[in-house]
Amino acid sequence: MSQAWSPESWRSKPIQQQPQYPDAAHLQQVEKTLAGYPPLVFAGEARELRRQFAEVTQGRAFLLQGGDCAESFAEFSTLKIRDTFKVLLQMAIVMTFAAGCPVVKVGRMAGQFAKPRSANDETIDGVTLPAYRGDIVNGIGFDAASRVPDPERLLQAYHQSTASLNLLRAFAQGGFADVHQVHQWNLDFIANSALSEKYQQLANRIDETLAFMRAVGMDSAPQLREVSFFTAHEALLLNYEQAFVRRDSLTGGWYDCSAHMLWIGDRTRQLDGAHVEFLRGVGNPIGVKVGPSMDPDELIRLIDILNPDNDPGRLNLIVRMGADKVEAHFPRLLRKVQGEGRQVLWSSDPMHGNTIKASSGYKTRDFAQILSEVKQFFAVHQAEGTYAGGIHIEMTGQNVTECIGGARPITEAGLSDRYHTHCDPRMNADQSLELAFMIAETLKQVRR
Repeated sequence: MSQAWSPESWRSKPIQQQPQYPDAAHLQQVEKTLAGYPPLVFAGEARELRRQFAEVTQGRAFLLQGGDCAESFAEFSTLKIRDTFKVLLQMAIVMTFAAGCPVVKVGRMAGQFAKPRSANDETIDGVTLPAYRGDIVNGIGFDAASRVPDPERLLQAYHQSTASLNLLRAFAQGGFADVHQVHQWNLDFIANSALSEKYQQLANRIDETLAFMRAVGMDSAPQLREVSFFTAHEALLLNYEQAFVRRDSLTGGWYDCSAHMLWIGDRTRQLDGAHVEFLRGVGNPIGVKVGPSMDPDELIRLIDILNPDNDPGRLNLIVRMGADKVEAHFPRLLRKVQGEGRQVLWSSDPMHGNTIKASSGYKTRDFAQILSEVKQFFAVHQAEGTYAGGIHIEMTGQNVTECIGGARPITEAGLSDRYHTHCDPRMNADQSLELAFMIAETLKQVRR
């Protein structure tokens, strides 16, 4: 690994999971245009998230990260953003109040457009076309024109991200996130679910607490009326990411201002690869997906490249094993990292290792397996005397039927009712809230 880093030094490294654009000159022009646009986030915001990550790493907070598998151009709407934000607020308030634990809120939003693929091509009925790599690259329609990578989509992704961020900031700071509105955060279909009574009981307890605080003159704290909400996405298309690298005027450091946090996927974490090279040089808090193929010694080398100063707020290791592989693979990685004294934030991604194909042909995830992986993640940490710091999930505020199971169970036969994802199956609001209650109970026990 070369010691010299620059925003374009990744271009000299081997790179995985990149689309093949047919018009290099067009792509270069779009990259130049993007580089001239205003940043999506600011360095100071990324530093604040890094500070909050340090709190999580040291066991004083919990990380909740969630949102779409892949954002789409077609389903972009105020209601969709609002409902996902609302469910994340619900999940956070459940964890905060039930477990007495501050929750750092990060959305897979305003930039999560690109997706890695297991193969470059897709074949249907004898016809082979380039794989769909997310709306930022090409179209989901299975025809030759849709699957051609189009640089103009990079610009559309930027403009949609700008609009999403504007709305999210308004929701977070304009009164919508006021904890006094906790009853209003309920979605219509949750109000009719098995979790409604449980959530309403918690909301009533919060109301009683707020009434007491108001009576003693402690009801004016800004933390009760607004929230800090951050954005994150996988740093997959490095030409897009490079366009938003800025040198911070206060510290002189480089930041990727496309999101507050970026992460490297399990398919692009090669030690000598372009993605590791790019992210090692930006000051954002960053993540790395850690799958069952990860070798303990390789993980230490990766940590040392990405977090050479051993800063507790810098690096989030996102564990995505699969419920049947956690006990076999995770403990040895955890022991190695702890034994070497590396300070990292551990979070669980219980989604990506638990994808299955239903008998009906739909790609789905079993909610019972999702819960099982999270429970095992906590259990391993408890056994090792370490801190399980967060959760990283694919979810939506829409009433979709994409993951089977849950308190209001979705069956394989029912997947077709509202299966809307452009990529991987997401938990709906019901399932997300059920997971939040389970985590809250676990955190309460861990933090006693």
